[in-house]
Amino acid sequence: MDSSYYTLLLIFIILSVIHLVYYVLGKVKPLMDYSAISIRIKTWWGMFFIFCLATLFNPVVSLLSLMVLTFFALKEYFTMIRSRKADRRIYLWAYLSIPVQFYWIYIEWYGMFIIFIPIYVFLFLPLPRIINKGTVGFLRSVSSTQWGLMLMVFGLSHLAYFQFATPQYGAGLVLFLVVLTQLNDVVHHLASIILGKHKVVPTANPYLTWEGFICAFIITTAVSYLIYPYLTPLTPTFGFVSGMLISLSGYLGSLTVSVLRRDLLIGADDKFEALKKSYLSRVDSLAYTSPVLFHVIRYYFDFM
Repeated sequence: MDSSYYTLLLIFIILSVIHLVYYVLGKVKPLMDYSAISIRIKTWWGMFFIFCLATLFNPVVSLLSLMVLTFFALKEYFTMIRSRKADRRIYLWAYLSIPVQFYWIYIEWYGMFIIFIPIYVFLFLPLPRIINKGTVGFLRSVSSTQWGLMLMVFGLSHLAYFQFATPQYGAGLVLFLVVLTQLNDVVHHLASIILGKHKVVPTANPYLTWEGFICAFIITTAVSYLIYPYLTPLTPTFGFVSGMLISLSGYLGSLTVSVLRRDLLIGADDKFEALKKSYLSRVDSLAYTSPVLFHVIRYYFDFM
């Protein structure tokens, strides 16, 4: 049996144990709020499924799965925006940019992949909003759409590029990234509940505390150093530094999207509560950690 199959089996066992522990805790202490952990577990299973598709079948299947993920993440983001009828055309063009972005990945055209959304989409996206739609709400409409594309499409699309940039190590690097990102989020949440006293942005996310950040930073860095030899070809130094980068960028992603979500949903508490329970909205950390790790590795290593 190939080592990748052993890795999949090990991950399945670990996820099953974690899910079982979560289920038991819910029965033993039903009054505690486990919603954030539940969402993270669902995210793990979803990413594990995508990883299985990539390992057992073909990277193209993984590419299509991640493309669907970015579509629903962007769709969920758009539901938070108070939009007008005039904004529908710009949203349509935003959705159409998703398959184009992933096509650059498929043909391995890195140059176009890296500039398509930040430059070309940024320059031409306002046009459908301008034509026969007036100027009312123009800046808010265009800027919020571009924000969504950068976070939910450009950021997350880096997950798909790993396997095309380095077919030999791509699947392991994706797994390494996802495991550490989700671990960082869960540890931060649990440490904030148990030890947290100093909240970072209490009006946007009461779960983000400085104590949680410190605990997550230490544990994520330590776990990164322990597992990097099995999943990546990184050096010991980068095995250590990668954990620090993932923890810090994941924290910034959670913080930024929390503030953004609160700003967009002021006065819409029912929608805010509903979106908090959606696991697709919990890829905020990956939208930051994916491009950070991808470009650091690509800059310092020749295998990408």
